[in-house]
Amino acid sequence: MSLVIENGWPRTAEWTGGELRLGGIGVRDLAAEFGTPAYVLDEEEFLARCALWRDALPDGEVHYGGKAFLCPQVVRWLDAAGLCLDVCTGGELAVAMAGGMDPARVVFHGNNKSVAELRRAVAWGVGCVVVDSFTEIERLAALAAEAGTRQRVMIRVTPGVTAHTHEFIATGGDDSKFGFSLNAGLAAEAVRRVLAEDSLELAGLHSHIGSQITDLGGFALAAGRMAAFLTACEDEHGVTIPKLDLGGGLGIVHRPGDPVPPSPAEVVAALRAAVPSRVRLAVEPGRSIAGPTAVALYEVGTVKDIPGVRTYVSVDGGMSDNPRPAMYGAAYTAVLASRASDAPERPVTVVGRHCESGDVLVRDLPMPADVRPGDLLAIPASGAYQRSMASNYNHVTRPPVVAVRDGAARVIVRRETEEDLLRLYV
Repeated sequence: MSLVIENGWPRTAEWTGGELRLGGIGVRDLAAEFGTPAYVLDEEEFLARCALWRDALPDGEVHYGGKAFLCPQVVRWLDAAGLCLDVCTGGELAVAMAGGMDPARVVFHGNNKSVAELRRAVAWGVGCVVVDSFTEIERLAALAAEAGTRQRVMIRVTPGVTAHTHEFIATGGDDSKFGFSLNAGLAAEAVRRVLAEDSLELAGLHSHIGSQITDLGGFALAAGRMAAFLTACEDEHGVTIPKLDLGGGLGIVHRPGDPVPPSPAEVVAALRAAVPSRVRLAVEPGRSIAGPTAVALYEVGTVKDIPGVRTYVSVDGGMSDNPRPAMYGAAYTAVLASRASDAPERPVTVVGRHCESGDVLVRDLPMPADVRPGDLLAIPASGAYQRSMASNYNHVTRPPVVAVRDGAARVIVRRETEEDLLRLYV
């Protein structure tokens, strides 16, 4: 029996004899070989989602948002799929380099890039730097002049569009640490300053209104405002601004009943309708590519019944490998993945092993009443902003990422060890 992709599962997920299989491999075998917790990533799903975006925008650019999940193998997949890559720190830049990405296809974001990071990016030949402040414009112009090159840049604009999402991941309003406000006139001044620098080339304008967005209204509104601003800048300065990057933020389904987001083709159609055909369009999907590709696999350690109050099912991971429920109130689902059960369901709360009352992965989840220690639980839609945001809280080591495809499994990010942790201490 196949699981429904719209409910957040990768396309190869299926039930066989009551056991969840991913990429043709049962979770019991995966847990036995690689341990738990672990992120199991469906390679076929990842590549298929890259292709959906590439096919939706054949005459533009698809920049994968590396902050969702990045490792050298992902870089190689992106390269093979013909996608570009967004990075926002020197560390992500280093991963792009380690994965062999063509620097011309890398875009460097960030609201506070250091001088060292910018110098490294310029020296490597990074394709574009998204400037985020007046200080950075001056800083980058000096570094490019010092290197004897003309650095291509985009200007990040906050278009005054507020996405209907959590306040911590909404970035398009005027009150944002990112970019130059369109409404306050700061974006227009940024264009003037970039054009005044001989060592900088204005390659385009950029905006991003937020994350986990599931309707097209905000995207279309931002696209219209940005297109109008681009045309006004061209008219004022007598220049051509060839590219408009309208960011990412398309949401995914995390659990049954969540709104199903529009397809990449529908998103691109809405953006393209607002942007002049002469302008090259770019988008930055991250979560919508990586999110549904991975399943987090845990082992149950204890089951604690508090009569009349709650049943806690504790697993061997938690907020160190998925901080999103604690940070944003993100809602997930989970399933008993290692066996079939005919027991009636009852509500349980799936919690982690950390010394925090807020270490909750899933609240009030219907689960077979006979769930017990040793069972495996699987949480879908775990490919984005989980491994990339994972921590060593309580000195817990971070899980591996195991790629599966056609009945074969391989580690693409190994499990951390206690030796890894102790190596940092002096």
